[in-house]
Parts: sequence; structure tokens; C-alpha cells
Amino acid sequence: MSSHEFYMKLALENAKAMKGQTDPNPLVGAVIVNDNRIVGVGAHLKAGEPHAEIHALNMAGEKARGSTVYVTLEPCSHYGRTGPCAVALVEAGVKKVVIATLDPNPLVSGRGVNILKEAGIEVEIGVCEKEAKKMNEVFNKFIVQKIPFVTMKSGITLDGKIATATSDSKWITSEQSRYDVHQLRNENQAILVGVNTVIKDNPKLTSRIPNGRNPLRVIMDSTLKIPLDSNVVIDQESETWVFTSQSFDEVKKEELEKRGVKVFVTNDKKRVNPNEVVKTLGEHSISSLFIEGGGEINASFLEHQLIDKVVLYMAPKFVGGKEAKSFLGGKGVEKMADAIELDHIEVDMIGKDLKITGYPVYK
Repeated sequence: MSSHEFYMKLALENAKAMKGQTDPNPLVGAVIVNDNRIVGVGAHLKAGEPHAEIHALNMAGEKARGSTVYVTLEPCSHYGRTGPCAVALVEAGVKKVVIATLDPNPLVSGRGVNILKEAGIEVEIGVCEKEAKKMNEVFNKFIVQKIPFVTMKSGITLDGKIATATSDSKWITSEQSRYDVHQLRNENQAILVGVNTVIKDNPKLTSRIPNGRNPLRVIMDSTLKIPLDSNVVIDQESETWVFTSQSFDEVKKEELEKRGVKVFVTNDKKRVNPNEVVKTLGEHSISSLFIEGGGEINASFLEHQLIDKVVLYMAPKFVGGKEAKSFLGGKGVEKMADAIELDHIEVDMIGKDLKITGYPVYK
């Protein structure tokens, strides 16, 4: 490992530690090195607060002059809630800036680099680029497409079931897997289920980990069947949004809104189009969506090619039964050649369960 890789990996680890805190901003880490010594370390902590480079510069002080700065994302060049980091690096008198990856926004990509180069600062790009891009997969999609990065999660048996024929589903996976799911809820801004899941399980859809945050709860409910006494309506532990169709119950809508639930009426007469859901979420700066729906919700998002990432927790169990529900419903494909494959697959053991993570490849 080169010294550049060593310091960049340190910057990446600092950035990753803030996962779930910075959205819709990216995860960014910075390390400042002078005379082979680390003199400053920083990470972006929260949207609206100083960026990683500023934290690192504040720590380094005068030792930043003549230093090499390692940063996981191109220093910003624009004035927003904070000033441009590229200008701050110039003013600090740094000698060299090593960047993992450029800003994915085509409107600003390269501008930060230009500011540095015009000031005579040496710039190197591409150190640990692949790792940096994966770390910010949510931001990279949202900043370009303006809709959230969508992760579909399901806990299944070896034969692909999410419940028995009697709809019993507690518990398929291990306690360790369920804790891992709460970590993922903490990392995502919003979580989505269908109304049938609310009716059957009455879930809280919260992140039950120490110092965790609860995601925005999103319910797809075409006719507003959601019970007024369900946890997502009454517990006030997180905001709840319900998306419905033109066939909604007007009285029920008023009752839900009295309880603080936001109701969005979509354009379809009978069903909620998932494209409208993600578009609306994006308009409200929701950059990541975690789907824990049943087979029909999962299939709807997959058929609309809206799933960016799949996380499956597979328990070493068989359920069997034609009536037992699968984690994927819908119409399905007619030919095996049309099956949706997963790419960049990772497999981990969580307790006794297999955790399979992959990215759908759409034809």
C-alpha cells in the first residue's frame, strides 16, 4: 500500500463513521499530512455544518501550510450554507491535494480542482476512487437524478418465503440479522411498506439502536385502509407520509391529517405508481429509501426499475407450501433470459443467516 492509499483509507474510514448523519449531503473525510505526520483530520458531520476539509484545517492550524491534503471527494467550489472548501485550502497555503473522486454533479465537477490548480496547488485524482464512489452511492444518484437511492430488503427462508401459509412471519431471521436491519434503517432517510404490512404486523418502522435516528415512514395505500390506531399513525416516534390513489377515502384522509399524517394523492385512479412516490420524495430532499414491503410492493418497484440495491437475509429454513408468500410477487418474467440479475454481489454471515447484497442489472 502506498502512502497515498494509506492516508486516503484513513480519510475514508472517518467519512464512513458519519453514515446516516450527513444526508442529503455526501460522506466526506479529510486528512492533512505535513512532514510525514498527520496534523489534521476531519469529516463532514451534518448538512449545513462545516465540511471535512474545514474541520481538518482547523485542527492543523499553521501546520496546514505546505501540507498534503487527502480528501475523499473533490473540494466544493460554490457558496451554500458553508463557503467553498477549495478556496479555504488555497488560503491555508497547502502544497498538494489528493482527491479520491470528482464531484458527480456534472454542473460543478472539476470546478474545485480548477480553483486549486489556478492557485498553483498540485492535484492528484483517483486514489481509492472505486471505494469512494461506492461509499457515496446514495449521494451520487440523488445529486444527478433528484430521486432517492432505493434499497430493497427482505428476510427470507431458503425457499424464498417471507411467511407461512397462515401468514406467520415472526421470526424468519436471527436476532443478529434483525439488529443489522435496524442499522440500515438508521442509515436511510425513509422507509417504505405497503398498507397490508401495516394492517397485518402493525410495525413501528423505527431504528431501535442506541443513538439511532428513525427514518421517515412512507406507506403506499391506494384506498386509505390504514387503521387510525396503527403505530405509524399514533406513536409520534417519526413522521408518517401516506401515498394514495384517486380512489382514496376523503373522510379517512381528514382523520389522518388531524393526527399529523401527510397524505399525498397520486394521479392513478386505482393504484399508487411508485414513480410518483420516488419523485415526490426527491422533491422533499429525501435521498435514500429503504423498502421493507411484501411481495407486491417489492415487485412493483422492481418492475419499474427503481430498485438500486438488494439486501437479502436468508435463514437456513424451509417453509414450503403453495400458499406461503414469496418476497417477490407481481407478474414475473416469462423467459429465464429476461430474469433480473444481481451484480457486484457480496455475501456475509450474520448469525446463522446469509446476507446477500447486490445491484440489479436491468435490460
